[in-house]
Amino acid sequence: MQLTPLPTLPARLTARGIEVLPGVLVCAAIAGVATWIGSFLPILGSAIPAVVIGVAIAAVRRPAGRIVPGIGYSGKFLLQCAVVLLGAQLSLRSIVEVGAESLPVMLSSLAVCLFAAWILGRMLGIERDIRTLIGVGTGICGASAIAAVSPVIRAKSSDISYAISTVFLFNVLAVLAFPAIGHALGMTPHSFGLFAGTAVNDTSSVVAAASVFSASALGFAVVVKLVRTLMIIPITVSLAVMEGRRSGDGGRMTPRRILKLVPWFLVGFLLVACLTSLGLIPGPVADGITRVSVFLVAMALAGIGLSTNLSAIRSAGLRPLLLGGILSVLTAATTLGAMALTGHLG
Repeated sequence: MQLTPLPTLPARLTARGIEVLPGVLVCAAIAGVATWIGSFLPILGSAIPAVVIGVAIAAVRRPAGRIVPGIGYSGKFLLQCAVVLLGAQLSLRSIVEVGAESLPVMLSSLAVCLFAAWILGRMLGIERDIRTLIGVGTGICGASAIAAVSPVIRAKSSDISYAISTVFLFNVLAVLAFPAIGHALGMTPHSFGLFAGTAVNDTSSVVAAASVFSASALGFAVVVKLVRTLMIIPITVSLAVMEGRRSGDGGRMTPRRILKLVPWFLVGFLLVACLTSLGLIPGPVADGITRVSVFLVAMALAGIGLSTNLSAIRSAGLRPLLLGGILSVLTAATTLGAMALTGHLG
């Protein structure tokens, strides 16, 4: 069969746009309301109202029909686009400096989280796949890490949903709790960016928590989070090798498979940062791009809130939720301890 992707591309893009438009408009409306609320309550920003409104609507009646594709599109793709646009705030030099500064704190929290997931998960009698998914989701980057690891360990769809629901619950709690912790400890925006970027597991929650704390903490937190996202690669490769040995199929990780693990939005973020470093994005334009990215974040969080399956979380049971809670607390505590030891807490 002859494939002609380029000639049909405009028609396919148009069809996709029509498919997602209703849900995107719903998320945009919620983001507009959340932005309006945030203008009266700056401490909340637009992120928290957006996710709260979305969850409240989903609790009353889960979205169905024509708006579902656009809700999923907003919760994933628009969030990734927002992260790409945040690159306009930073230069490549600052990214390298942030990576070097955050690496000791990041590696400490990741090691504690993964080790605790293995030990505590076994003590609690949680299945191997579920404790692995919750461990990497909490330690690296939430649903993105779970999505990357699940095919490698051949996780069941029910285990994947279970883990994502558990991790998402503590993402929401982190958005509410972390800014208060940061203010109570007298953190600077720089310190809070390191704290949130290292201890909060999902990109959307990092952005939300940093936005609530202060606008100046946002850029640094996102860079720390994106550097942490790169940990998907060595962890997934290691799990692939272990799974190959366990199953006896000897599945190999080729360079091409490894490159596929790098999130596209991380590459886009770096490209935009390159343009900023070269002076190709003027200051006023960068400010406008940042405002657009903040609104896209609110739309994404509205989509995530609308997608929340509260019944799945309730039916998942207490032991994986307990594991997720313990790992979240351990990750935060280890991050604070490592920051104190390296002089980054103040």
